[in-house]
Amino acid sequence: QVQLVESGGGLVQAGGSLTLSCVASGSIFSIGVMGWYRQAPGKQRELVADITSDGTTTYEDSVKGRFTIWRDNAKATVYLQMNSLKPEDTAVYYCYARARGFAYWGRGTHVTVSS
Repeated sequence: QVQLVESGGGLVQAGGSLTLSCVASGSIFSIGVMGWYRQAPGKQRELVADITSDGTTTYEDSVKGRFTIWRDNAKATVYLQMNSLKPEDTAVYYCYARARGFAYWGRGTHVTVSS
């Protein structure tokens, strides 16, 4: 079992920045990929970015060049630096981790970008 707790969401003006953090606990030695999804009102949950245990990253096209994901394996923490935020980035952001074939999710943190 893996537990995930996100932090760092909030309200920010367009063009601003936020950094999300997600701390994993439990069977952290078994975690492979970690990452972030988001879900805007009325829309499906979508991948924002993820990172493998060896540091390979993937980004959704609309966030490339604006968002950066990284992880600290010693702290079992994954981060998402979000710059140049846009109103369309408004969503609930969920941390996830994959371990031993199972996907684990955090409860989500709200990000609201005002225009």
